[in-house]
Amino acid sequence: MVLSDRDIKKALKEKRLVIKPTPDFDVQLGSCSIDLRLGNTFRVFDHSRYPYIDPAKKDYSNEITKVIKVDKGNSFIMQPGDFVLAVALENVKIPADLVGRLEGRSSLGRLGLVVHSTAPMFDPGWDGKPVLELGNLGRMAIKLTVGMRICAMSFEELTSPAEVPYTSKKFAKYKFQQGPEESRIHQEQS
Repeated sequence: MVLSDRDIKKALKEKRLVIKPTPDFDVQLGSCSIDLRLGNTFRVFDHSRYPYIDPAKKDYSNEITKVIKVDKGNSFIMQPGDFVLAVALENVKIPADLVGRLEGRSSLGRLGLVVHSTAPMFDPGWDGKPVLELGNLGRMAIKLTVGMRICAMSFEELTSPAEVPYTSKKFAKYKFQQGPEESRIHQEQS
């Protein structure tokens, strides 16, 4: 069952669900989701130095990317075909009996902006800043301003609390992340 606006407000008030800074309901609350805003940290790929990505190479992703910080109120320009990792301004803490789902905003999608490539689900027990997998599918550059509403997160109730919430998992690669961390696929167990 997807939480309605009423249920999201109740979960936040009861601190079952925690979003910091506290959302402005007048601007960010939808009928069944809460808009998250764009943070100031971006991880860009240095595609001119390397001919390909080797996901199995330890810490290789960190070698082929660099972090760019943008001051509040300033902008990041996404060129056509660009793919960057970005971070939401808000920190989201999801309880063991909910799952979060991140979706793009239609108004930005109509400009060619994709907010997540393959990872819209945030596990029960997630705690951290959601990382956005931004892609510009359009033919024109898109100006993204720090603090703008960039995506929406909805929440679904589980039939029972997860036995092992995300932050309790031994091999959770991105728990408590505060920035657009590089891929840690090399840490996966075979």
